[in-house]
Amino acid sequence: MTMGKRTQSAQLEVRLLREGIIESTHCVQAAVCDNRGRVLSVAGNAETAAFIRSALKPFQALAVTTTGTLERFGLTDKDLAIICSSHKGTTIQARQAFNVLWRADIDPTALQCPIPEGKNSRLEYNCSGKHAGMLAVCRQRNWPLNSYLQRSHPVQQLILSKVAELLRMPAAEFIGARDDCGVPTYFMQLGEMATLYAKLASGDSLDLERIVRAMTNHPVMVAGEGEFDTELMRLSDGELVSKSGAEGVQCIGRVGEGMGLAIKATDGAKRAKYAVAIQLLKQLGWISPSMAELLAEKFMSLNDFKRLEVVGELSML
Repeated sequence: MTMGKRTQSAQLEVRLLREGIIESTHCVQAAVCDNRGRVLSVAGNAETAAFIRSALKPFQALAVTTTGTLERFGLTDKDLAIICSSHKGTTIQARQAFNVLWRADIDPTALQCPIPEGKNSRLEYNCSGKHAGMLAVCRQRNWPLNSYLQRSHPVQQLILSKVAELLRMPAAEFIGARDDCGVPTYFMQLGEMATLYAKLASGDSLDLERIVRAMTNHPVMVAGEGEFDTELMRLSDGELVSKSGAEGVQCIGRVGEGMGLAIKATDGAKRAKYAVAIQLLKQLGWISPSMAELLAEKFMSLNDFKRLEVVGELSML
């Protein structure tokens, strides 16, 4: 990541208004980078670090697209979309995750993600597609299935090497920790997250381009009806690729233009990151005012008495 002369500015504030009166506030930071790692604009500090959480999934999917796994098992773009997903555990989504395992001749009992509360199957867990993809890679490479969550496992080392290559950093410099599903995730700066999404959306890599195509052509697999990622990709008609992460992380790439946006709500609030995403996408000109209104109606107007308001904007460098 290449820093400009000024890499920080005032952070954003998201206010919850109850009949126009401020009831709660959230602090949010954001950065926009190009695919060369240059910080183009910022709110807060581009060097603020956080775990990227599930916004890493499109890059974890590189293990599938770069190893011949798709071709060997005849996996489709819809399969690839569920591999990149944080889904809602609907029947159609769970069946898609099962399809990945079935084509690779892997029993669903090999999944090591949790069983969601009140559910019966690991296939219904929001990360089951990612786990299924990792297991398919293990089958393709004849790697052990029972230890695929371990950081030292070849599939996790492969993923780390791909992320390190994209960011032009030594793999040994990455700080990792277990995500809630048990798979390693990584602690990185907002500018690094934005750079990853700029590279994802740049069109410079056939493997990344296929991941983008899968996500934007099958947005309901990536999240689900009514979810932010699905609605944004559907409304933008393939011009934006979007992936949420837990604890207030949101990452978006502008397809074909090599620019990425990364957002982090300091307190981890989901509602705050969505409100900021809408505001900043409108400021950047990545969505139209009419699209911003549609998204704001769904994600910023919480009910007849409560709405969200974003104070501040990106500072261009």
